Amino acid sequence: MTTLRALECLVALVDHGSVTRAAASLRISQPALSHQIAALERELGTAVAERTGRGVQVTAAGLAVAEEARVSLAAAHRAVRIGLQIAAGAKGTLRIACAETMTAWVLVPVLRRWRSSHSGVAIELSEHANSDQMVELLSSGRVDLAIGPRPSGTHEYLDVLGEEEVVVVASPGHAFSKELAVRFEDLSGEPFVHFTVGNGLAEWIDGLAAQHEVVLDPVVRTRSPRTAAQLAAAGMGVTVVPVSALPYRPPGVVRRLDPLVRRGVVVMRASTSNSLATTFADDLVRRGISGAEAVP
Repeated sequence: MTTLRALECLVALVDHGSVTRAAASLRISQPALSHQIAALERELGTAVAERTGRGVQVTAAGLAVAEEARVSLAAAHRAVRIGLQIAAGAKGTLRIACAETMTAWVLVPVLRRWRSSHSGVAIELSEHANSDQMVELLSSGRVDLAIGPRPSGTHEYLDVLGEEEVVVVASPGHAFSKELAVRFEDLSGEPFVHFTVGNGLAEWIDGLAAQHEVVLDPVVRTRSPRTAAQLAAAGMGVTVVPVSALPYRPPGVVRRLDPLVRRGVVVMRASTSNSLATTFADDLVRRGISGAEAVP
């Protein structure tokens, strides 16, 4: 199979008209260039250059091959350039999966900087309600990076960003409005705005209830923690949500749990060989989430 080096030698020979100048332009020896030309001729079964009394004359076959070779060489150089840009984090596509409550809270500050510092990088973002599902997307190669609560299973390439507080939300007239904090046991018997089966937060809250030996009374279920907070504020019941689900001025009454309850927030990568994912993950780790877990 003809090599790009052999084609490069032929193009140099066409451009410079002599073996000496062609070899010098490629910074190789004359015998090395002649060896490449000879290998190309064996591959083609015909001469691409002939020696004459005035030097080297490229044949019609050689000129035709050189014209097509320029296209291949340009494509090869472009491929190398793109590879270098991707390795440097300047170009490519980064596929991110994020817990839906954390997109604005964790991602936006870093994405805003990347728009100016990595303008050649395209971002594909998907939002999810379950960290274990995001791990599956990572494992299957459908995303490069995932941000959210710690999954139930461990992940090989995982960095901790910090912790977020989990709080109780109720309507303004609820008895919880008179308390500074709410014990988890106080949720027993309260109409509860819960989460749909399969939602990672639903499983986590059920586990927390089991630890406190509390039986929750779900009156409505929703996929979205933001919707749960709005329903609780409207008097549909009380709910438990992470602070990342609350707007800047949350409706209703927001109270801390006593004792405080927090959950870890992590960034996961499919591999360490993806330089874009590694650079983005490093930026997230450097920023962290300190201060963002404060209750409004």
